[in-house]
Amino acid sequence: MKTLVIVTHPEIEKSVINKRWIEELKKYPEKYTVHQLYKAYPDGKINVAKEQELMESHDTIVFQFPFYWFSSPPLFKQWLDEVILHGWAYGSNSGYKLAGKKMTLAVTAGIDEEEYAASGKYKYTMKELLRPYELTFDYIKAQYEEPFVYYGIERDPSDEWIGKSVPMYLDFLDALSVNNCGQDKLVLDSCQDSL
Repeated sequence: MKTLVIVTHPEIEKSVINKRWIEELKKYPEKYTVHQLYKAYPDGKINVAKEQELMESHDTIVFQFPFYWFSSPPLFKQWLDEVILHGWAYGSNSGYKLAGKKMTLAVTAGIDEEEYAASGKYKYTMKELLRPYELTFDYIKAQYEEPFVYYGIERDPSDEWIGKSVPMYLDFLDALSVNNCGQDKLVLDSCQDSL
């Protein structure tokens, strides 16, 4: 099954790295569904039913965005508020529609990785700063995977630095889609069904 990559970048045409990642993903339409929130909803009016259907039709979901003010661009927060609803994604009568789906983040950060540390400029690791997403995905019973973070784009926006990220990102996505048979009952059941 294809991996859904939900991209949230308000100025994708000015992007140097997120734009390049999208270009690479589009070379493999059999592997990836690329969904750009700012292109789909330039007016900020989200089609909730369409988004929920898209999520339900994929087993692996990656949220790709540049790190903005120690969080995501604002449309992603709005998307979470409007799409991940009680009665659908969580709650006793929801059926937890996203339960068991692999979810993770692919984040571009301008600053070098060592600045995201107790001794660094920003005092916290990226893992600590991204914890609200981990908790959100845990809350809806999705299977949170460690994120992919590519640092240092402000220091080195060269084609070489950007190009270096592409195979790393594709390898990360491929590793997500590898079937981890035997790790838990839900995945094991689907593995047995595919034998």
